[in-house]
Amino acid sequence: MKQYVLFGCFLVAGIAFGQSLKVIPTATPAAPGSLQVNLSTSQSGSPILSWIEPQKDGSFAFRYSLLQNSRWGLPRTIAAHRKFFHHPAEMPSMTMLKDGTFVAEWIEQPSETSEAEFVYVSASHDGSKWSAPVMASHDKSQAQHGLASIAADGDREASLIWLQALKGDDGPASLMRSVIGANGVELKEESLDPDVCDCCPTSVVKTPRGLLIAYRSHTKENIRDIAVTRFENGRWTSPKIVYPDKWRIDACPVNAASASVAGNKVGISWYTAAGDKPRVEFAASSDGGATFGKPAVVSTGQAYGYTTSAEDETGGAVVSWLERGANGARLLVRYVSSANVPGPVTQVAEGTRKDLGYPRLIRSGNDFWIAWNTASGIEMAGIAK
Repeated sequence: MKQYVLFGCFLVAGIAFGQSLKVIPTATPAAPGSLQVNLSTSQSGSPILSWIEPQKDGSFAFRYSLLQNSRWGLPRTIAAHRKFFHHPAEMPSMTMLKDGTFVAEWIEQPSETSEAEFVYVSASHDGSKWSAPVMASHDKSQAQHGLASIAADGDREASLIWLQALKGDDGPASLMRSVIGANGVELKEESLDPDVCDCCPTSVVKTPRGLLIAYRSHTKENIRDIAVTRFENGRWTSPKIVYPDKWRIDACPVNAASASVAGNKVGISWYTAAGDKPRVEFAASSDGGATFGKPAVVSTGQAYGYTTSAEDETGGAVVSWLERGANGARLLVRYVSSANVPGPVTQVAEGTRKDLGYPRLIRSGNDFWIAWNTASGIEMAGIAK
């Protein structure tokens, strides 16, 4: 069996403030030309890399690989010959339930001449044989259903979070939740917020207190700040703004928030251009997302956003984002301490905003991993002190 060996393991526990992070390039199992990379973790904490890969016949496949004992396993195919939506914000994702079942989601676009998008899901008990893909939304009209994220929720089910815009640009979009069973079938659908920003990705994590969803909200005045809602004590809390940037914009920025969790510690990073000052901010919570402190600005120059974050057990976090550079865009990272003080900035990669896409960052045990898109495929690195 072919294996993909990393350049080494690394320990990042207890990153000290003032230390620059180190970027350690690693091999990836994705074929050249792959795109829409994503990262998640197994129940044991092992990284799962997923991506869309071109096939010899001109079609595409949704594939993944699991990291075990410092080696990437042979890539496996979740779905193939589907009408995958190749928008950088519509990254397929997957999660693992407590019983070891994988649940995956992706977006399809039936026609390039239509704005219709649909969320599909599939499940696998062994990671090899996957259930027949099924549409996750009750609504089957030619409307927008997408920008999804997924998290394990309960022993044998996952929560799929997505946006539904039945009237396109002419009407409000709704924040939706679908409960997906271990057999890959949708069990329940509910609306959580009837008016949200209609083209910004969602982010969902599971805390000891319950699910937390971060998303870009929307008001009738076109204020589009980041909000959270939590499932606690059997109900969803009223949406709460993480920090009132009061960003007013008459168009959707396609640039949202990233939530991460370590125990009851939750971190959220996001992009805003409020006050005509584009920047990436990061706010932390020590009570499972019930309250957040004042955010720190982590970007240093003209930020493009597309941020992602990974919380650690100390209450600090590694945050990544895109920022303008001399040759286009730079993918940067820095550590934000538990006191919400950002450390030195480290560059991970350079490229165009389009090529770098939406980088993904996760914590796996004591390690941090980051993956991003390039013009030729997918690259990945470890982040260490």
